[in-house]
Amino acid sequence: MNKVRIKGERLWNALMELAQIGATPKGGVKRLALTDLDRQGRDLVVQWGRDAGLAITVDQIGNVFMRREGSNPALAPIVTGSHIDTQPTGGKFDGNYGVLAGLEVVRTLNDHNIQTEAPIEVAFWTNEEGSRFVPVMMGSGVFCGAFSLETAYAAKDTEGCTVKSELERIGYLGSQVPGEHPIGAYFETHIEQGPVLEDADKVIGVVPAVMGLSWYDCVVTGMEAHAGPTPMGLRKDALQVATVIMQEVVAIANRYPPYGRGTVGMVSVFPNSRNVIPGEVKFSIDLRNVNDALLNTMHEEMLAFIDKTSQDSGLSIAIDRVSYYPPCPFHPDCVDAVRAATAELGYSTMDVVSGAGHDAIYAARLAPSGMIFVPCKDGISHNEIEDARADHLEAGCNVLLLAMLERAKVVSAVK
Repeated sequence: MNKVRIKGERLWNALMELAQIGATPKGGVKRLALTDLDRQGRDLVVQWGRDAGLAITVDQIGNVFMRREGSNPALAPIVTGSHIDTQPTGGKFDGNYGVLAGLEVVRTLNDHNIQTEAPIEVAFWTNEEGSRFVPVMMGSGVFCGAFSLETAYAAKDTEGCTVKSELERIGYLGSQVPGEHPIGAYFETHIEQGPVLEDADKVIGVVPAVMGLSWYDCVVTGMEAHAGPTPMGLRKDALQVATVIMQEVVAIANRYPPYGRGTVGMVSVFPNSRNVIPGEVKFSIDLRNVNDALLNTMHEEMLAFIDKTSQDSGLSIAIDRVSYYPPCPFHPDCVDAVRAATAELGYSTMDVVSGAGHDAIYAARLAPSGMIFVPCKDGISHNEIEDARADHLEAGCNVLLLAMLERAKVVSAVK
């Protein structure tokens, strides 16, 4: 089997054809979850699956599973996949690559008449991006029981449309109960969405884990006053106190390298007037690390700093943790399968911990899982200029092929 390779041009052409559905003038893709464009994308991928001889199953949250039978149908399938919904200013590769790489694996197995013992399946999960409906990673989250089907169904977009009504409207409200679909192992190929691989000039990223994250809303309350008559020492300036906390967020992350991350990405200042001392500042805090103990330490240090800042300034500071995802280590067997496949193929490689969330996080709660990264140009993703080299995409798909075959076991092949 060490001579079997995927067809890179066929994979590239599939990516480019899917990218036409929701194509933007700047070369990106806008295909939000459960829109008419999402339906068109789903229909195209499902048709490609049927053309490849795959049996299609859709569950109640719209997750789609495309199955190539194995010689032992009683075995749980070896699954690969990702998502095909995009950001409003998304690119051609985020998510889409993982789904179409799986389809290319199936096409390659068909080309060589390779029969596996375990079934092979290609999945695409509903609403990974969370752009139109929250929570993010909705389909895989419901599948693994992270939140209920009812919660997901009730989620609304800005127009008041619910997830359930939109699933019905586009024809992807399936009958299978989420989570009742067995998975023997799960692999996900993905562009890195960061600059590490490109900076190191490596082709394949072996992903041992995904960072955990804590998200917070913070509100500093002072008092509005005139910027001219109010002396500096008598002010209750909410913005100046907030900026002290913002700097500490970055300092905390820098104290826990190499995977500490600290970001303030959203800020709202009231009354936001040129000559008024700010009376209230609301802002977000994003802390991440690959080690749960370190992430908790970062959390505790931030709370302690905020408490002391409130005492020192005399201002009220409210902090609310609004989301928490623990770090996700991937299964050693799947990580080793990716590592072994990369070595067999002779690609340059390095370990890359993922700083972004993926459906593989939720799949890993139910089955051994692993991820494969390939570089993206300038590390840019969630952007219409997102780009990746065809030879890198081909390499990642070849690694996926060998890793899946290692888990599914080859029974026979006729070239």
